[in-house]
Amino acid sequence: MPHTVLDILKPLLGILAILVGAYLTRWLAHRLIDRMTTGIAEGRISSLLHRPITTTSERRAQRARTVGSLLRSVASFVIYGIATILALSKLGINIAPILASAGVVGVAVGFGAQNLIKDFLSGIFMMLEDQYGVGDVVDLGDAAGTVEMIGLRITTVRDIDGTLWYVRNGTISAVGNSTQRFGVAVVDIPIGYTADVDRALEIAAQTARVTVEHLKDDVLGEVELLGAQELSQASITIRLTVTTKPGRQWAVRRALMADVKMALDTAGIAAPLTAFTPS
Repeated sequence: MPHTVLDILKPLLGILAILVGAYLTRWLAHRLIDRMTTGIAEGRISSLLHRPITTTSERRAQRARTVGSLLRSVASFVIYGIATILALSKLGINIAPILASAGVVGVAVGFGAQNLIKDFLSGIFMMLEDQYGVGDVVDLGDAAGTVEMIGLRITTVRDIDGTLWYVRNGTISAVGNSTQRFGVAVVDIPIGYTADVDRALEIAAQTARVTVEHLKDDVLGEVELLGAQELSQASITIRLTVTTKPGRQWAVRRALMADVKMALDTAGIAAPLTAFTPS
C-alpha cells in the first residue's frame, strides 16, 4: 500500500514542481522584459536591433509597451507549452506521438499559411526596429500617407485623398519615413533668364532667414542656399533648404515659398517666361 501511495504521489509532486518552476520562470522572464522595456522607454538602453534612440519620450514609451506586450505573450506561450508537455510525460503519457502529430500539423499549417506567417514575422521586426509609428507619414510602395494603425499582420495608411489603405506587412519591401528624426524643407523658386541670379540668391537667403526666425520652434538648422539648381527653356530654378523637426518640413516649405516669392516680386526680379505665341 505505501508503495502504491508513493507511486501516486511521485508524479503529482513532479507535476507540482513543473508548474511551480514554470510559474517562477514566467515571472522571471516577465520581470526581465519589463526592466528591458522600461530602459528603452526611458532612453537608458538602445533598441533590440542596434537602432539609436532618437525619438521623443512618448514615442519610446509607446514602442516599449508594444514590444513588451509582444515578448511577454511569446514567453508565456513557450514556457507553459513546455510545462504542459513535461507534465503529460510525468503522468506516463507517451508524448512522442503528440510531438510527431504537432510537427506534422505544424508543417501542414506552415505550408497553408506562409503568407500569414510572413506577415507576422515582418510585423514583429517592424516593431522591434521602429521603422515607423502611428502618425508617421510614410511611403510603403503600395500606399503613401499617414499611418493610422500598426498590427502584426497589417498596417493601415490614410492617403492625402482620405482613402484608408490596408497593407499586409509581408508585402512591404521598403519604407520611406518622412517624419522620423528630422525633415528637410526644400524650396525651389523659378526666376527668368534675364534676372540677376546673384541678387536673387541674396534676396532669397535674407528673406528665408527672417522667415525661419519666426518659425524657430519648427526649425533645427540654418538656411542653406544651394544656388542655381536647374535650367529649363523658360526659367532658372534656385534652391534653398533648411532642416526641420519631424513632420514640419511641409509647413516650413510653404511659408518659405510664399515669403521668398513675394520678396523677389517686390525687388523686381524677372519672373519665368510664359508660353510664347508667335504673331
